[in-house]
Amino acid sequence: MTNLHLKKLTVIGLILLILAVDLGLGIGIYYLVNRDQVKIPEAKGDKLPTFFSCSELAKVFKEYENSNSRNDVLYDLISPGMKMTTATQESGANSTTPSHSETNVQVAGVDEADIVKNDGNYIYTLRGSTKEIVIVKAYPADETKVLSRITFESNETPTEIFIDGNNLMVVGSSYENGDGNEIQPMMEKMIYPYYSTNLTFVKIYSVYNHEKPQIRRDLKFQGTYQTSRKIDDEVYFVLNDYKYWDEDYVDQPELLLPQYQENGDTKPLCNCTDVEAVLPFRYPNYLNIISVSISDYSKDFDKEVILGGSDNVYASLNNLYVANTTYMQNQPILKEMFNYIFPTQEITTVYKFALENGNITYKSKGDVEGTVLNQFSMDEYNDYFRVATTEGHVSRGGGNSSNNVYVLDKELSVTGSVNNIAPGEQIYSARFMGDKGYVVTFQKVDPFFTLDLKDPKNPKILGQLKIPGYSDYLHPLDENHILGLGKNTIQAEEGGFAWYQGIKIAIFDVTDFAHPKEVFKTEIGDRGTDSYALHDHKAFLYDAQKELLVIPVMVAELTEEQKVQSEAPNTYGNYTFQGAYVYQVDVETGFKLKGRVTHYDNGFSKDRYYYYYSDDKSIQRSLYIGDNLYTISGTMIKVNSLSDLKEIKKVEL
Repeated sequence: MTNLHLKKLTVIGLILLILAVDLGLGIGIYYLVNRDQVKIPEAKGDKLPTFFSCSELAKVFKEYENSNSRNDVLYDLISPGMKMTTATQESGANSTTPSHSETNVQVAGVDEADIVKNDGNYIYTLRGSTKEIVIVKAYPADETKVLSRITFESNETPTEIFIDGNNLMVVGSSYENGDGNEIQPMMEKMIYPYYSTNLTFVKIYSVYNHEKPQIRRDLKFQGTYQTSRKIDDEVYFVLNDYKYWDEDYVDQPELLLPQYQENGDTKPLCNCTDVEAVLPFRYPNYLNIISVSISDYSKDFDKEVILGGSDNVYASLNNLYVANTTYMQNQPILKEMFNYIFPTQEITTVYKFALENGNITYKSKGDVEGTVLNQFSMDEYNDYFRVATTEGHVSRGGGNSSNNVYVLDKELSVTGSVNNIAPGEQIYSARFMGDKGYVVTFQKVDPFFTLDLKDPKNPKILGQLKIPGYSDYLHPLDENHILGLGKNTIQAEEGGFAWYQGIKIAIFDVTDFAHPKEVFKTEIGDRGTDSYALHDHKAFLYDAQKELLVIPVMVAELTEEQKVQSEAPNTYGNYTFQGAYVYQVDVETGFKLKGRVTHYDNGFSKDRYYYYYSDDKSIQRSLYIGDNLYTISGTMIKVNSLSDLKEIKKVEL
């Protein structure tokens, strides 16, 4: 019996006791218990329940709008009468492509969209401030120059890109403003009272002629873009489409369907009877999973349209996993008492979809306790799915948190788990490698845990290492060494917490898996130092063969006067530098700083930190082609020799 079931039984027992004392609470208690007893349609095999008609679909949204408990989970809105349902290609890549880095991704063979891509000969970079894609000839290095630009409409904002041969895919958002019952210019059949229409566009360009890219496909989907993955030449998108209720839906329930547009034609993404239901129903939202070929411009796209939501996504070569967290709230009449005895519980439901040549098929779902930090907290290995979660909350006074690692089979039933890891702390990073796992939790110190996952029915913590600081990102250097990127910390004199300081990069030796060791570390700056790579793994560049590590850093440093005065550990430093830190990394000798590269020609202004995340001169990405390092900001690409970091060329964007 799982902890989840035990907690439910505990709650039921408490409710029955209260009921015996005071029958006046009967209504509130009945709702709390009975919603788990409501008969709801369940998925059978690899099918999700679907709706009989548009009217049945509209009824769900209408009931949600009228519900007095919209913050709670609504289990019983879906009718028990639901049924079960079942190009042109351009090529011509350069055969003399030099060795080059690629986007840092979680799973080999599963590409992730980014703001910069390169193919060894050309760099494609997204300039956020001007909302354009710049195509740059990058090889040979001394011939680096801008070849062309792709611009967008004023209401369109590109966010990420993919490349595949001579095809460039741009993903972004656009909007259509609504006013009262105004009919939208783009979605003529849709009604959007008082709200803007959020759209996700997918544009595919042929860059066979890099000086004159040609658009080959232009799609717009209703919904907000969350993430995407590319496997071979198929790109899988995850969109969330929130629906606001309007009384016009009573007579025209088909207007509730998500729409898409291609070649000027607006159509529903599916029929009402194709909409699937992922229970429990939290809020009026569609989870749309769509596959689009990047190379075959005429190929029909596949899709899954589901009444549900998405918080985190993981993809292997064969499957897509969508994790969605539900917060189990108590009824107001019992809220104070139950929050004391049994705090709000987080349940994460994981949905599995098979991916094959652009086809998307729902397979199964499963529940685990807690919330998922990010995609690296999830992993698939040998038909088993592993996920690390945090329950409860952390505070300076201690909190009630704990952490878990679950192993689920291919049907997403829990086969084994490790529970109650590091009570009072929360997960800051996780990484799975084959039958091994690594979890970092933090509150005052950094427990680095090693997990033995060989037996799916009996996962276990094998070792742990407690050191100051924490890691936001874990990256395997080889089978026995893990690099951790995070912050150093100083424990507070009072309270159960620590003050974070500058950036810390460490190498953990896990050769003796039960006794991990921190063998090397290097630190950058003081409190306030930050890096894009702490929050986005795609800003992290590592190459084992070249022993190369590059991360963009915004450096904050205490003055000599502040150091002499022994400032408190919560004192922020002054901002002195932004650019790329370039290291030689070796598991035998540790870190050697080769140098720094910046795009600020006249020195770094202390006031610039206000614009760190929007300043066009801040280096956000780096890559290598051949023996040269390319650093990219919003205004420039700079080329430096990897051997001595001597500047070779810089190109204004």
